[in-house]
Amino acid sequence: MILHVYFARRFVLSFLGVALSLGTVLALIELMDSLGDFPNLPLRRVLGLVALAMPWANYEILPLVMILASVALFVRLARSSELVVVRAAGRSAMRGLLAPVAVTLVIGLVAVGIGNPIVASASKREHDLSNRYRGIETAAFALAEEGVWLRQGDDEGQTVIFAERASSDLGMLYAPNFLEFGTDGTPQRRINAEIARLGDGAWVLEEAKIWSLARETNPEAGAELRQHFRVPSDLTQDRILDSFGRPRYISIWDLPRFIAQMEASGFSARRYAVWFQSELSRPLFLVALVLMSAAFTIGHVRGAHVGLKVLFAVITGFGLYYIRNFAQIMGENGQIPVALAAWAPPIAALLLAVGIILHLEDG
Repeated sequence: MILHVYFARRFVLSFLGVALSLGTVLALIELMDSLGDFPNLPLRRVLGLVALAMPWANYEILPLVMILASVALFVRLARSSELVVVRAAGRSAMRGLLAPVAVTLVIGLVAVGIGNPIVASASKREHDLSNRYRGIETAAFALAEEGVWLRQGDDEGQTVIFAERASSDLGMLYAPNFLEFGTDGTPQRRINAEIARLGDGAWVLEEAKIWSLARETNPEAGAELRQHFRVPSDLTQDRILDSFGRPRYISIWDLPRFIAQMEASGFSARRYAVWFQSELSRPLFLVALVLMSAAFTIGHVRGAHVGLKVLFAVITGFGLYYIRNFAQIMGENGQIPVALAAWAPPIAALLLAVGIILHLEDG
């Protein structure tokens, strides 16, 4: 037990050292980028953007931190011959790896359960502020049990749009209801239609009924029926999808409900489902990276072989990371099942690392 605590403490210190070093470098890079993107913005606001961007930046490089931290730990243990002493005492290398693996699993669970919601909130806030400082108005889009909500605006006022459902590419709304407001917030016009298609610079409505709410007369008495009607809009499908939110903008605790709402509204939730399953498998993937790093560095190393083994460990870790990302892309495109895209790379990497370690031990 004392040995496991010792290895766990050494691994935690190695992890914190690597994370702090890389986090500092990332913060400086992010600061330089933000100063270049917003040269006229006050420094305190730029620092605020950097602070909001850092949770995602550190979350994204967590696999790299794990690779470097585990390599640093095992190289130090090998150079000091501590692993040799552990083997001489009758303990296998796999038992010596239990503590780092347990710490990695805890870090992964904390990162997903607590860090993911923090990253989602900070990333969404940073995205909205960046668009505001650039003068870009993000279309507000929301899903509800009764349908979908969308908001667009210009210098003449705001328009709130409700539809029972929408096409998967958000280019068509079914049974839409447009409610237009003036700059003072008073309702100006209401429009119902059977279908609304997003065209070039306008929504094209079919079988529309228009009520004027600005006059002090009976709106129904002055209602108009139009077979085709255009409502000006500067929205594009990309802007609506952007307001929809990237998967990382949504907390992992809210994703199941969000995915169910998307599917009920007729949207494809595959991208969000792949992200959700990938987040669940993240702790297992981090464990696989630690074991893979150990497979190259737990032996007794000397001289030039140290750098070569460290290089192999880092390259292999990066390779596994990119294979995992490639599998996620294939899952999002529907080329492989969601579960296979999210869980196959971590499980395969874990089995490969354990196999290499057992081969080295028994070989």
